[in-house]
Amino acid sequence: MSLRSQYCGQVTEAQLGQNVSLCGWVQRRRDHGGVIFIDLRDREGIVQVVCDPDRAAMFATAEGLRNEFCVRVEGLVRPRPAGTENENMVSGRIEVLCHDITVLNPSVTPPFQLDDDNLSETTRLTHRVLDLRRPQMQHNLKLRYRVAMTVRRFLDAQGFIDIETPMLTKSTPEGARDYLVPSRVHDGQFFALPQSPQLFKQMLMVAGFDRYYQITKCFRDEDLRADRQPEFTQIDCETSFLGEQEIRDIFEQMIRGVFAEVLDVRLADRFPVMCYSEAMARFGSDKPDLRVKLEFTELTDAMRDVEFKVFSGPATTPGGRVVALRVPGGGEMTRSEIDAYTDFVKIYGAKGLAWIKVNERAKGRDGLQSPIVKNLHDAAIAAILERSGAQDGDLLFFGADKAKVVNDAIGALRVKIGHSAFGKAHGLFEDAWKPLWVIDFPMFEFDEDDQRWVAVHHPFTAPKDGHEELMDTAPEKCLAKAYDMVLNGWEIGGGSVRIHRADVQSKVFAALRIGPEEARAKFGFLLDALQYGAPPHGGIAFGLDRIVTMMAGAQSIRDVIAFPKTQRAQCLLTNAPSPVDEKQLRELHIRLRNVQPAV
Repeated sequence: MSLRSQYCGQVTEAQLGQNVSLCGWVQRRRDHGGVIFIDLRDREGIVQVVCDPDRAAMFATAEGLRNEFCVRVEGLVRPRPAGTENENMVSGRIEVLCHDITVLNPSVTPPFQLDDDNLSETTRLTHRVLDLRRPQMQHNLKLRYRVAMTVRRFLDAQGFIDIETPMLTKSTPEGARDYLVPSRVHDGQFFALPQSPQLFKQMLMVAGFDRYYQITKCFRDEDLRADRQPEFTQIDCETSFLGEQEIRDIFEQMIRGVFAEVLDVRLADRFPVMCYSEAMARFGSDKPDLRVKLEFTELTDAMRDVEFKVFSGPATTPGGRVVALRVPGGGEMTRSEIDAYTDFVKIYGAKGLAWIKVNERAKGRDGLQSPIVKNLHDAAIAAILERSGAQDGDLLFFGADKAKVVNDAIGALRVKIGHSAFGKAHGLFEDAWKPLWVIDFPMFEFDEDDQRWVAVHHPFTAPKDGHEELMDTAPEKCLAKAYDMVLNGWEIGGGSVRIHRADVQSKVFAALRIGPEEARAKFGFLLDALQYGAPPHGGIAFGLDRIVTMMAGAQSIRDVIAFPKTQRAQCLLTNAPSPVDEKQLRELHIRLRNVQPAV
């Protein structure tokens, strides 16, 4: 016999006059002068249970209840007294008159109240089981489930097949450190946990499965932050015989459908498309937050002959850049606010933050307030004002350094100002969903440390048609058939058309200085597969954790993962990672250096 007739949070006026059986946890017990009220909670919500003293045995049990006791309640559904309804609850117009209570399991005193909104993350992750009982966490994980199910239904309707790929695989260079798994059977050899199913999904295309998907775990041993975890979940997709635009069309439709079904949000009928070069020029980022209405003004060419070496140095140095960021109404900012922004950009490698307040533009130099104006000639000042479109009362911030430092620092400053109370008060931020495709990424970027070209995405990305020869002659000009989907400043998905011919793949390896022997050792299985009539193919992978985090309005992907790791890649619930005993290490042929194994 079932212990319950329905969920607590789903009891409504439709059940008036009916007897129900409910199971859940005691959210709160209140004794109101001889009548006990119990807020009984399960995953669907809360129902109010009323215990009258005329049932002595039941009432005695109710008196002994405490928070988080797991109980079963049988009773009669009746209307709440007039004036006591709670319209914020599904069950807020009814209550259950209790006939019987059974304690299924008592609880020790919880380490915190579940309705406490000021818990530290350490407390929450240490007691994650209790944290997951909190309504917000229940909501987040149910939201995650709904997103995943919507994705599955869409992909199934589009003819995609869910195929699992291995978790124990070969270590291959894909941009981050691998998590290695020692083999007990093969002395001194290791598996790697997959950073992504990239190579296997390509081989599935060669095998003729045409349309593949998988909602799967991926693993990367890298530095963590709010939107990263050592293990994360990816919606991984691949398809054959479609071009770049067709692939983008399918998955734009998927994301549009997810937001419509799960949040009842209508995203743009067609997502805007922006080239990587334009995104970097205007916003200093390949994942620009289009909610922020601020853009860069390019000034590099206009600053080459100014006396101010802070500007002329980068402007005359290869790879240098000088930009302005116009902040409408920013003239209101105090010096202490400007100093705070100066400290902020230093986090990103900037040496400082030059600025100009535009008090009266019509007066030219005399209408500007800044310690740097005296070092700029009239032509430079005219270029700054004309190009930026600055008006009276505006503030101009400047970035001048290596392009990467300028892009990182002023790009982050743009977002910080836009999201600030000042930015919102001055209309510099639009509270909306702003999707974007960023396309035409560079195929390669130069690694200054190793003095060689490396792949921007991964080494299996196809070059743009006609760019194959540039890999030999001008790698910096070679563009890739790569594309990222960006939403409100987060990259939520990235993909590319893949290389399906072995000769082109060999050219890419040569540009990356991966010789034939290394390529054969690391990717021989893929190179072999490409020789058997590999079809043109491409795909995309979405970060499920990131998408759900944004949809939930959460601050971190840890709030939408049931059992996440901390920013130090630790599980506080299970105390993992942890030492293992010497016997296990011997079986794996491992000896630790400078670390004492567990005994």
